[in-house]
Amino acid sequence: FDVSGKVALIVGASGAFGGVAAHTLGNAGAKLVLAAGNADALNDIASSLGKDVTTVNARPDSEASCDAMVKAAVDAYGRLDILVVASGMNKVAKIEEMDPSTFTDVMDANVTQSWLLARSATKQMKAQGDGGKIVLVSSARGLLGHPAGYTAYCASKAAVDGMTKSLGCELGPTGITVNAIAPGFINTDMTKALEEEQIAKLTAGIPSARLGEPEDIAAGVIFLASDESSYVTGTTMHINGGMYMT
Repeated sequence: FDVSGKVALIVGASGAFGGVAAHTLGNAGAKLVLAAGNADALNDIASSLGKDVTTVNARPDSEASCDAMVKAAVDAYGRLDILVVASGMNKVAKIEEMDPSTFTDVMDANVTQSWLLARSATKQMKAQGDGGKIVLVSSARGLLGHPAGYTAYCASKAAVDGMTKSLGCELGPTGITVNAIAPGFINTDMTKALEEEQIAKLTAGIPSARLGEPEDIAAGVIFLASDESSYVTGTTMHINGGMYMT
């Protein structure tokens, strides 16, 4: 897929999904704006790209910061064509042990911040008048649930799915597509910390009999960010090796 000349803002660029999305979109020709709260990690991913990129050392935790990220793209390259929201949070605790503020933190990080970024990007894309691509990150757990203290996480990802559908309906006439990627178990730092026995239990429930790789997620991102997906909107793309099938 070719996104040459397109301007892509990737939020959460220092994480596993955001980093590989940056490489994939950059290699396909996109002009990149990378945003993350960890300055050192952000600089590392920017340096690894082997091309000039714009960086924004900030978190999308307010209307002002989200607007500033979009403005950074416009200031650097004159427009914004693609938004990828790869930031988020998970806090694990059984319902009777989770503080209400923790639940709110997870919902804010996974839902409110995605909404704020989509809002900021939509204003710019509408002003340009020639469409755009918004890609959010959901999870298979938003539909499957989880028995071990994932109430906040699962609720937030189910909300992302609902938001994706609603925005797809609302923005469809403008040419702006809104879709989500729902990863299953992916080989990241979190899963690398697991014991072999734990990995075996995870893969036993996956028809593809393996963990996914961040590149599997990036493949979905590049499709949804490209012109080839112009007739796809309001959809959650499940990339999970068959762990969940719609």
